[in-house]
Amino acid sequence: MTRHHRIRRGKKERTEEESFRATMASVTSPFTTTNASFILRPNSQNHQPAHRSFPLPPRACLNESQDQHRIQLNRRQFISQTAAIVAATAPLTLIDQSPAVADEALSQWERVYLPIDPGVVLLDIAFVPDDPTHGFVLGTRQTLLETKDGGATWFPRSIASAEEEDFNYRFNSISFKGNEGWIVGKPAILLYTPDAGETWKRIPLSAQLPGDMVYIKATGDQSAEMVTDEGAIYVTSNRGYNWRAAVQETVSATLNRTVSSGISGASYYTGSFNTVNRSPDGRYVAVSSRGNFYMTWEPGQAFWQPHNRAVARRIQNMGWRADGGLWLLVRGGGLYLSKGTGITEDFEEIPVQSRGFGILDVGYRSQEEAWAAGGSGVLLRTTNGGKSWIRDKAADNIAANLYSVRFMEGNQGFVLGNDGVLLRYLG
Repeated sequence: MTRHHRIRRGKKERTEEESFRATMASVTSPFTTTNASFILRPNSQNHQPAHRSFPLPPRACLNESQDQHRIQLNRRQFISQTAAIVAATAPLTLIDQSPAVADEALSQWERVYLPIDPGVVLLDIAFVPDDPTHGFVLGTRQTLLETKDGGATWFPRSIASAEEEDFNYRFNSISFKGNEGWIVGKPAILLYTPDAGETWKRIPLSAQLPGDMVYIKATGDQSAEMVTDEGAIYVTSNRGYNWRAAVQETVSATLNRTVSSGISGASYYTGSFNTVNRSPDGRYVAVSSRGNFYMTWEPGQAFWQPHNRAVARRIQNMGWRADGGLWLLVRGGGLYLSKGTGITEDFEEIPVQSRGFGILDVGYRSQEEAWAAGGSGVLLRTTNGGKSWIRDKAADNIAANLYSVRFMEGNQGFVLGNDGVLLRYLG
């Protein structure tokens, strides 16, 4: 073959190579998408890029047989690579990253999105006993929301008497008995409704009230029981126009009087409550602001009774089990249950998988089933009265602390958190 023929052969092969390169560059996946809510993820672990170059030796040094062999090789590689690309990209998985699909993993809970600012912390929730579909949820920044479909959707409520003053109230607690309802908050505010929340009336309070109101319980016709973080307990039977003290002194006075009685950490300066929980029969358990001891009160007692904590770590929260016993949470994620029922200082630790995050509250749906919630979306469940707990990973992707677990009559249950997070129990 002459040099002239070799050059022409080289030009012809270069033309074929350029066609080959252009064809390879045009190979793209037919499954590409611009929807930001989805991510394409191939199942193959050895996925090759669609565009790839194949370097060839200089054409002037190839003879005719080598030229023909190389062209056939390039064509085989082109077919092989094209088939590999199609095989790797065909079985794709579409992963929806939208909040609605992420919440489908909540097997027994669903997240309810609320029309409020993200920074709001939800503090309490209650439903009208005569109408379980009608309820209210409240929190910081004067947040008050109402539902009439059992908690599936919520809409804001405003109370004119609470907006007259230039205060941004923190609504701490709400309670209903029949159609009568009560709300307390900070700075000191007391609201009353006789008609299931259709109208709310503000009840004046004394400026001498010790501490901030943190809890209220509707107990009967025009009757309620109110607690402050200083340990004052007041009861009313005439819609809040008059209040009677149920204890003779505040926690500060009790601790100052009994500081030499052997209560570890008790002093005048720790005489306030961090949490307060009431049992169905009217008993109270409260944790000191520093978590170094707890106090209890039963109807008929004149003073709060202080108790040493039975664990090394400081107490986070305490409450009542469905069987009348106590549960106790410590900082760092520990959970303890009292031995037996009633008020005691004898507790045993229960192993839990809290991932190192603190557990903040426990709510019992029945004597056997209970749920615990805590920091960074921690959810734990027990079906044997608290003897063992299993972590529910469903809420791990919720970037919020879960502060309260509330179960009402029937199958109603809610978990309240910061940043306006509300979980509804599905059962």
